[in-house]
Amino acid sequence: MGSIVVDAPSDGVARLTISNPAKRNALDRGVLDGLVAALRSVDARCVILTGEGEVFSAGYDIGALSPEHLAEEAAELLTHPFEAAVSALEAVEVPVIAALGGHAFGGGLELAVTCDLRVCAPGARLGMPPARLGVVYSHTGLRRFVDAIGSARTRELFLTARPVDAVEALSWGLVNEVVADVAGRAVALAAEIASLSPLSLRGNKRVLRALVPPLDPALEAELHALRDAAFRSQDFAEGVRAFIEKRAPEWRGR
Repeated sequence: MGSIVVDAPSDGVARLTISNPAKRNALDRGVLDGLVAALRSVDARCVILTGEGEVFSAGYDIGALSPEHLAEEAAELLTHPFEAAVSALEAVEVPVIAALGGHAFGGGLELAVTCDLRVCAPGARLGMPPARLGVVYSHTGLRRFVDAIGSARTRELFLTARPVDAVEALSWGLVNEVVADVAGRAVALAAEIASLSPLSLRGNKRVLRALVPPLDPALEAELHALRDAAFRSQDFAEGVRAFIEKRAPEWRGR
């Protein structure tokens, strides 16, 4: 399995690196559980989240799901450990920078969007492929994208499943900067932030989180049920098989 590597590239800065290079930094249990553990113990004024090598993260490790227990394994990976990782990332009181040295897809892109700022390499491509897999994405995840880039761009990203390049991502506000030296720029930006008032940074993050109102419980339950049903659908099973077999899926709409 993958893991999270932690180091301190500058005073007051902690860098967490997704390390699963054999699978393009895919999000498996090792990565997700490691991220939760690292974030809960981190002691810094600014945090950097990045990926090892030339890919930030290819997203969920879909290829590892077994056909016999597809719905159960998918629900287990895509909900419990992933939501725990995203919740731990959201709970970090200090600013978090995503350093996208390469492509970010699916859950990997959601992790980046959950961060406060994103620095991106010129050659990176960013995309959300749930419509290519038969997945109904979580309402919490969609909400993070709406908060970051607005409803119109979120619809375009999810309803077309078309990846965008770094320049287009910058124009959307999906990333804050596009630079050649992503690692160096992320450390410099983190060091700059770490030199600012901790009281102000923590307070402003708390206020920004409070501005997003909670959903009605009945609506939230309906949205959870919609996603769970998708995991048990024929389309999801076909989407995963097609992904593994590298062919076009044959959708049934059920």
